[in-house]
Amino acid sequence: MIKNLYVLLIVIGIFSCKTENKEKSILKNDSTELEEKVNTSFIQQDESIILNRYLLPKGYERENYSTKDFGYFLQHLPLKPLGSVVKYYDGKEKTKQNVYNSVIDLSIGNKDLHQCADATMRLRADYLYQQKRYDEIAFNYLSDGKPRYYKDYAKGDYSKDKYWAYLETIFSYANTASLQQQLKSITYDEVKIGDILIQIGRPFGHAVIVVDLAKNNNGEQIVLLAQSYMPAQELQILDNPINKQLSPWYNVKNGRIITPEWKFTSEDWKTWN
Repeated sequence: MIKNLYVLLIVIGIFSCKTENKEKSILKNDSTELEEKVNTSFIQQDESIILNRYLLPKGYERENYSTKDFGYFLQHLPLKPLGSVVKYYDGKEKTKQNVYNSVIDLSIGNKDLHQCADATMRLRADYLYQQKRYDEIAFNYLSDGKPRYYKDYAKGDYSKDKYWAYLETIFSYANTASLQQQLKSITYDEVKIGDILIQIGRPFGHAVIVVDLAKNNNGEQIVLLAQSYMPAQELQILDNPINKQLSPWYNVKNGRIITPEWKFTSEDWKTWN
């Protein structure tokens, strides 16, 4: 039994996010550095939710969502004050520069579990939990590809503590590989808020999630992307390293999507079933 568990943990590790290299520089979260990473005309510094902090480029409009929509939930995620540094699960700071511009203000626990795919599953689960759609919260284990339902785990106890215990169990036995198999593939022109870019790698994989989206009259879309990473860390809104005039927004188009810590392609888009 112990041997089988050991093998399972090795397999999960193989398909998890890439471990970060040792970081040498300290993140300078001042206005000068922000200007170097993003177009500050898109940032309202004193705002505390995604919808209000991020302004749109000229000609783009957001879709309107009802309070019951996943899009509404994501746009209203709370943000830490601008300039906050991402914290790891152990309280240490993520010092790598030119990755993110805002930190999502959600607890991640004190275990090394809330990593890349985990964070995307967590946001989906948080939304369903908030809506009390408990029977829809389910994620597949890597070991057998079968879903584990929150409702079965809770056994009538829908407290926040029991809910978080369920999530940490999911974080332990699901990852990018199992999530990629669980989700439905879409084309880049079908992308909507809440969709995911996900890759399983050899040996590492990664996932990021669309937390805001806007469209222009030509049907062209731009998105904000959020991620966690390894070791377990707070969710963060990503900079766009390729187009700093548009950053932190990303164009949704055919081809490569290069984020600060991962290179995706338009073949990597997935949506929730």
